[in-house]
Order: sequence, then C-alpha cells, then structure tokens
Amino acid sequence: MKKLLQLDFLPRSADVALLLLRVYYGLGLFLLHGKGKLAGFSTMRTTFMDPLGVGSSTSYFLVLIGEVLFPILIVLGLFTRLAALGSTFGLCVAFFLIHKGQLSGPSSGELAFLYIGAFLALFIAGGGRFSLDAKLGSKA
Repeated sequence: MKKLLQLDFLPRSADVALLLLRVYYGLGLFLLHGKGKLAGFSTMRTTFMDPLGVGSSTSYFLVLIGEVLFPILIVLGLFTRLAALGSTFGLCVAFFLIHKGQLSGPSSGELAFLYIGAFLALFIAGGGRFSLDAKLGSKA
C-alpha cells in the first residue's frame, strides 16, 4: 500500500522534469505573450509602455528578447540558465512595475508570478541532461 501511495512504481527523473518545465513554460511564454508582440511589431514598438524609463522602442525590444528569444533558448535548453535569468528579469518588471505586485484582482500579475517561479527553478537547476547545453558539454 505504501508503494502505491508514494507512487514508487513510477520512474523518477529530474532530467525529464526539467525538460517538461523548459518546454511547458518556455513555449507558454512564447506562444501566449511573445508571438503576439512579435506580430504587432510595427504598431507596438512606438506605443509600448516604458516602465524603466528607457523609451518605448527600447522597452519593446527588451520585452521581445525576454518573451521571444529567451523562451526559445529555454525550450531548446541552450544557454538555459542565462535565458531563464533574462526572462525572470523581464517578468519581475511586469509583475512589480506593471501589475504592482498584485496576485489577484483586475490587473493581476498572477501569471507573471508563476512564470517567475518556473524560470527561477531553471536558473538554479540548468537545462538538465535533455538539453543542448548538456549536448555541448556545458554545465549551465
């Protein structure tokens, strides 16, 4: 009975879990946020919000890096830790400056908060055995 309750009959693999985390959250960020921003490039880059005071175009390009380039790298497991840190920074800007750290209500930053947790875990753990980082011999 103990084996059944603890699910000991299932194989355990931190590397498969890291692969799942990378693909699920990396694709999620890209498809749900980055892809739309990329498609709206011509109209959004001049009117994009500027929470850091660096200008609309610069803010927009930084968000594209954090929501398009870095998530693709995360899915591939290439420069995983650096990409996860970069996306985490962008999501922290969204959560704290845009959503004012709110986890509920009309302008909730709950989704950014969840992405931050996943990407911080990837920053700490790296991409795992099933990543391009591992294939290239990197510990990152």
